[in-house]
Amino acid sequence: MNKLFYPAVFHQAEEGGFWISFPDFPECLTEGDDITQAYEMAVDALGFAITSRKTEKEIIPQASEPSDVCLEPNSFLMVVEFDLLAYKKRTNSKAVKKTLSIPEWLNEEAVALGVNFSQVLQEALISKIQAR
Repeated sequence: MNKLFYPAVFHQAEEGGFWISFPDFPECLTEGDDITQAYEMAVDALGFAITSRKTEKEIIPQASEPSDVCLEPNSFLMVVEFDLLAYKKRTNSKAVKKTLSIPEWLNEEAVALGVNFSQVLQEALISKIQAR
């Protein structure tokens, strides 16, 4: 569930720019001065909505079919791509202390080589997560 794709309705704002709504996330609204900023804001807003629902243990809805979304005048549909792992990396990089155990011989060999245990663990975990 790392990459998700949701339809977003881009509405042309009277004062210029766009405001964006998501049929699958009624609480998710944002805006942008131009199409590029509006899309970037849509990605961030979608990320906030998804992570908020995950935190609250609420259901993450399946994406609507773009052809099922009704459009109002002066609006158009775009599918917004959201990368959950990239969003988490960008918005939550706080370090967390972990205690773990390894065999003594492995510790001695790694220390002798000057291995950075935190870096090795992070790289291994990232590799494991990306492989699923």
